[in-house]
Amino acid sequence: MSQQLRFVTEAESRSDDVPWGVNEWLCNGDLCEAEKLGLVRVHVPPGKGHSFHRHPSLEEIIYVVEGECEQWVGEERRMLSAGGMAHIPVNMVHASFNTSDKPLVLLAILSPAKGPEPMTVDVYDEEPWKSLR
Repeated sequence: MSQQLRFVTEAESRSDDVPWGVNEWLCNGDLCEAEKLGLVRVHVPPGKGHSFHRHPSLEEIIYVVEGECEQWVGEERRMLSAGGMAHIPVNMVHASFNTSDKPLVLLAILSPAKGPEPMTVDVYDEEPWKSLR
């Protein structure tokens, strides 16, 4: 993109198909002139989820816009519905699952917008995570 956006419409967002659904990027360092904040709207179909992972250099807030979410932060599990949120400290293992028969829409706010790689480290095949659900 030749210029950084100050306003982002759905048409200007960047979508990625991922194993748990669709990530719709609304703000990141490539789309906006963002250094400290990233925002992604996540669409999770019934029965899908972003299994246990961590972000070595990112702090995250997950906010439920629509649907119900089985949210894990560390080894603690909560069921969240629209209006609920979870805070995930830097490098904390977490996961989000849609256990309902309706779509789940989340907003994930990440800070900083850019950081050293890897952005995400999957741990779902390691203990204790692989035995939690």
